[in-house]
Amino acid sequence: MKIAVPVKFVPDLVEELNIDPSGTALDTAWLRLIINEFDDHAVEQAILLKEKGGGQVTVMTIESEGADDFLFAAAAKGTDQLIKLTGDFSHANNHGLACAYADILKELQPDLILTGVQAHNDLDGSVGPLLAEQLGLPYVGYVAGVSVAGDKVIARKEYSGGLVAEVEIKLPAVLGIQASEKPPRYIAYSKIRQVMGTAKIEEKPVATLNLSGGSAVSRMFQPEVAQRATMLEGGTDAVADKLVAIFKELGTL
Repeated sequence: MKIAVPVKFVPDLVEELNIDPSGTALDTAWLRLIINEFDDHAVEQAILLKEKGGGQVTVMTIESEGADDFLFAAAAKGTDQLIKLTGDFSHANNHGLACAYADILKELQPDLILTGVQAHNDLDGSVGPLLAEQLGLPYVGYVAGVSVAGDKVIARKEYSGGLVAEVEIKLPAVLGIQASEKPPRYIAYSKIRQVMGTAKIEEKPVATLNLSGGSAVSRMFQPEVAQRATMLEGGTDAVADKLVAIFKELGTL
């Protein structure tokens, strides 16, 4: 089985985020990027499937800070092929990324595509379903376990209240991974350094990026202080009367 995993990097929310002079984007001069957590789980799930039933795992990402390090770490975990898309991705949205990944995946012809189910900087939809639309493949999201059964996969979805659903999907397909069956494995840096001498990152240039379909940001700003909270004091009846008066003033009653 051939498994492909497109991954993306997202801003590290531990760091302070600054807005650039245009007021419509983050200042990338000192922006620290980290791998999207759900994409990391997608890579782990792909390697687990390979270990269970054999196959080939391809991990791909766009050119960005930390991309090479993550790809080599993926190779140390058991990934077979590493691909880095090169070009100008400074204004990339998920629609554009889906189009770029789709062109590469049409060449690779994988049986299964795993992506992180979402990311905290998704403004115009997650990459997974957009990619499935580009490729004309079925998509199932919020998956927390995958098993292969011939030319089909069984995706495990967890719901609130302890409910679990198993969805059977005919291959090829795209799955949005919420959690891998096991936590992403730790790889010692010494092993990553060793892999750097043997693994090869294939670079695939992206000449133009299709940005149509994405959302347009008109303004980006830090949370602004509006009205402060009003503390209502008094007994139960007095507070209830004040609440009714406030609701009437607002026109909700």
